[in-house]
Amino acid sequence: MNIIENDTKYILRKYGIVANKRLGQNFLINEDVINKIIEKSEVTKEDLIIEIGPGLGTLTEYLLKVAGKVVCVELDPKMIYVLSDRFKECNNIEIINEDILRVDLERIINNNKEFKHVRVIANLPYYITTPIIMKLLENKLNIDTITIMIQKEVAERIVADPGGKDYGVLSLSVKYYADSEILVYVPSVDFLPEPSVDSAVVLLRIHNGKKYKVRDEKVLFGVIKGGFSQRRKLFVNAIESYLKIYNISKDEFVQILNNHGIQEYQRAETLSLEQYIEIADDITYLKILRE
Repeated sequence: MNIIENDTKYILRKYGIVANKRLGQNFLINEDVINKIIEKSEVTKEDLIIEIGPGLGTLTEYLLKVAGKVVCVELDPKMIYVLSDRFKECNNIEIINEDILRVDLERIINNNKEFKHVRVIANLPYYITTPIIMKLLENKLNIDTITIMIQKEVAERIVADPGGKDYGVLSLSVKYYADSEILVYVPSVDFLPEPSVDSAVVLLRIHNGKKYKVRDEKVLFGVIKGGFSQRRKLFVNAIESYLKIYNISKDEFVQILNNHGIQEYQRAETLSLEQYIEIADDITYLKILRE
């Protein structure tokens, strides 16, 4: 039994805490993973860290030693009590008892402008992983990196390349906003209690779409979601109902595809983000002409 596992069991006993399965509470007990998260996230005293789901504060304890300030956002009031008691002597921590989907992150960032970088670090509950990731990305906040521990299968969907079974809407959506990589795989035995699935830590380096030029982001994501709405179908057939919104016929759409070297028989998962942008720009152009 390692030191962190011992400490975690002690804290659970001390505060009478039982992990809440409904909230997806599984506490990391592998110090090597914690050190890798901090190292790869490049945390320094110049950084504001927004930690989502700090739980018992295992990672928080390490972050407070190396970061300028840590803002902990935790939903469970029991964990808020533990965090407040554990770190009552620390002057570089702020604890917020709220659902991260309801928190005004822009206000937090604006209130801490003295820090050079803003980094989000999170251990996300499996049941709400995608909504949290997309909130962080779609709001285009002034964030440099996001380091998240999530279910292994979701991590592999995020970093997937065209052509594979894992490649889809999430892969493309994340790629539009950030460069991603899996830092480390974390087996279920590295948690207390042990979950039924393995996890992985993913690092997102945010560029907020500045890496790509697209005429209309709404059209782009509409094309992506339309293409994957019926994954087993050919792209031209899966997206047909979406095209009706802009009064674009199937023949016109096939011509758009051909203009970019895309074959009529291809499926949505074979197309790169760059190709989706080209398609979306042509649809936007036709939309403007018909307005």
